[in-house]
Amino acid sequence: MKNPKKVKQGRTTRAAGKAFERKVREDLTGKGWSVCRWDNNVSDGKLVQAKGKFNPFTRRVMNMSAGFSDFIGYKKNSTLQQGLYNVLFIECKMTGKLDKLEKEKAQWYLKNGYCGKFLIASKKKDGRKIAVKYTEVKP
Repeated sequence: MKNPKKVKQGRTTRAAGKAFERKVREDLTGKGWSVCRWDNNVSDGKLVQAKGKFNPFTRRVMNMSAGFSDFIGYKKNSTLQQGLYNVLFIECKMTGKLDKLEKEKAQWYLKNGYCGKFLIASKKKDGRKIAVKYTEVKP
């Protein structure tokens, strides 16, 4: 039997996470970045397509994009060179902390040249307003 309090907590946490991802996307778009979902993952030192999550009891797809990181952002380079873009990966974490496996994956992306920067987006309270704070993962 499911605990109703846990079910409600899971529902509100998931909704808050989605709302925060939406806020991060809007913030980056406002700064001139083109932002897309990233649906790939790192497995055994290779880049693979992430598998969606399926609930067999409700027969519904729960999550189509379960990749790491959440977003990829790109912007045309401001220099005069043609065809060069700045690329960054963004992982949304309300606390701003990555676990050990996520840190290893972020390092792998940086080491193998998939992105120039890997950012962790976290919440920052600015008075009553909630702002987005970006922390860069160093290679």
